[in-house]
Amino acid sequence: MNPLQTGDGGSRDRVVIELDGVSVTYRDYAALEGVSLSVRAGERVAVIGPNGAGKTTLFKAILGLLPLSAGRVRLFGGDVAQGRRRIGYVPQREAVNWDFPITVAEVVMMGRYGRLGWLRRPTPADWAAVHDALAQVDMGALAGRQIGRLSSGQQQRVFIARALVQEADVLLLDEPFTGVDALTQQTLFELIAHFRREGCTVLVATHDLNTVIGNFDRVLCLNRRAIAYGPPDEVFNARVLAETYGGQLVVLPTDTTRLLVDTAHGHFG
Repeated sequence: MNPLQTGDGGSRDRVVIELDGVSVTYRDYAALEGVSLSVRAGERVAVIGPNGAGKTTLFKAILGLLPLSAGRVRLFGGDVAQGRRRIGYVPQREAVNWDFPITVAEVVMMGRYGRLGWLRRPTPADWAAVHDALAQVDMGALAGRQIGRLSSGQQQRVFIARALVQEADVLLLDEPFTGVDALTQQTLFELIAHFRREGCTVLVATHDLNTVIGNFDRVLCLNRRAIAYGPPDEVFNARVLAETYGGQLVVLPTDTTRLLVDTAHGHFG
């Protein structure tokens, strides 16, 4: 068992993501240092930590998009090259060119390319899957609109729909709640719950700590290295959060609960 992991972790379930001593270095900067963890099928995992903690680097390392300076990643018990076909990735909004002349439906169709191959044309069944996915995120009426003309919340829904049509076994969502309205946030949580019921594993990088309890099975506290990994009620304590965030987080106890304030992003509750 990973020494950072608490509890039995549902040991009867299969491991779909396994990191063993993973390090990533950009020139002379260590973005990740010796990260080890395992994620089991159907789990919802929140990845939290301050800016620069390595959350996006972690996701790209899982996908094999970055060279590792040390360690190993295994997906579904095998190598990354084969396993990443079964992973859907929703990047941060800042990583997307919103001016690209492509419609909402065309963005979602990109999620089918892994099944189609780049030289095959989409079939009517593929387009039906696209429109069904857009309907699930309440974006069907905007299928023909250019992606950059949507609000940030609508754009996030479109990328979730792209992940839906991919029929992935694992989803990596990088800061999906940033800049979205309350309705979109609720829709995203409902979709995450739906994915779990379908047996899909979901990892979400987030700054909003107060949405973690009740919505995720495990939390990875990351600040270049894995500070702690386990159920939210075990991980969320003053020592772990102080080590993860340093001066960026204040933990204010009250008579009935804890008030968490992420001073870098203004989230509290």
